[in-house]
Amino acid sequence: MNRASGNHNGHTGHGDAHGRRGGVNLPALRGHNDALVLDLLRGAGPAGLGRTELAARTGLTPQAVSKITARLGADGLVAEAGRAASTGGKPRTLLRLVPDVRYAVGVHLDRDELRAVRVDLAGRVVAEGGGPLDFAAGPEMAVEAVVRAVARVGDPSGPPLLGVGVAAPGPLDHRAGVMGRVTGFPSWKGFPLRGVLEGRLGLPVLLDKDTNAGAAAAAGAWLRAQWSDADADAGAGADVYADAGVDRDPDPYPGAEGGAGVVAGGRAGRGAVLYADAQAGPGGDVYGGGPWTCVYLHVGTGLGAGLWLGGGVYRGARSAAGEFGHQVLLLDGPPCRCGARGCVEVLCLEAVARGDLPEAARIVGEAAANLVALLDVDRVLLGGRVVAAAPDVFVAGVGAVLAARALDPARPVVALAGAGVAEGAAEMALAPLFGRG
Repeated sequence: MNRASGNHNGHTGHGDAHGRRGGVNLPALRGHNDALVLDLLRGAGPAGLGRTELAARTGLTPQAVSKITARLGADGLVAEAGRAASTGGKPRTLLRLVPDVRYAVGVHLDRDELRAVRVDLAGRVVAEGGGPLDFAAGPEMAVEAVVRAVARVGDPSGPPLLGVGVAAPGPLDHRAGVMGRVTGFPSWKGFPLRGVLEGRLGLPVLLDKDTNAGAAAAAGAWLRAQWSDADADAGAGADVYADAGVDRDPDPYPGAEGGAGVVAGGRAGRGAVLYADAQAGPGGDVYGGGPWTCVYLHVGTGLGAGLWLGGGVYRGARSAAGEFGHQVLLLDGPPCRCGARGCVEVLCLEAVARGDLPEAARIVGEAAANLVALLDVDRVLLGGRVVAAAPDVFVAGVGAVLAARALDPARPVVALAGAGVAEGAAEMALAPLFGRG
């Protein structure tokens, strides 16, 4: 199967010593064009698109599209979706993405639990599992838990995995796949999580901050909403695994073509592990090219934000963007684990601990209003276990504050994220196939 280029401008060559860009070799260009077509078919859902539409949207010639779709059909990635209604000529044949010929796994490493999902090419969860995790116990134990979880939710006898996405808490270097300084967990500093997992799994691994993965999850939820209800039962009856602690072969997919993604708390780089608690979250229209911007706010064992700006996740120059929980709301307030006082995180979690969820939602709303005023975002998406336990309270509470402080009464829209961080990690593992590297 052709690997999709992650670069939609077609330039895949490396620069020389003077910064000049190299040319595009034909195999890379072919992979790039394949990815363009697959991306469009994914967004079209089971209804599909005709070759003429694909040519118009990609700028490719009809002959080129025919060759691409024939190649993708031979790989099992594309199939006929029926015929379009005739407008006087011969009815057009429609093509669709085949979701169940490849899969990806997403893993969310939280401070006290792990959750893993296997998704098809449409981003639908077909298997999931999880269990307790002691993040403070160190990276070795977490690696073993991830390996077992991937073995549980994967299907070694089925279609290959494209990769594994991992989202984790704490500062990360996503490009190098190395954990940074995870607040409160010094044993993780400098740990090459991506490389270790790739060696154990035999699969490509993508790493990011958990809030960034949350953003990808929101995007994936948007995309799945485009698929018709008639195709929604494709994952029905899938096995659901409840325990990530089962003993399995440490290398369950030797030589498999694919990978996995893991998301953990903290700052992360784009490689194997995702960012801290919230950065994986904001998901704007990842595959549909939607123009709107959003923030994904994650309320769990910590607070964080994933930023969807300029058509993608915004990480910042040091992968440190989205530390939403550490903006100060109350001068000389209670001490926070970051060393400051009166942070959103400590104020919110204290309210949660005493059972005052409306107050927790109000605090999140005030902090969210600061972000909206600063970034002019269109949507605020809420996620995390605390929100999931009382979604109506948080949507109403955050929405009330934003409405009171908004300059535009129609914006921003406040809603639940619709998917979790593990799903966002899996979306990252799928992205290269669709040219979103």
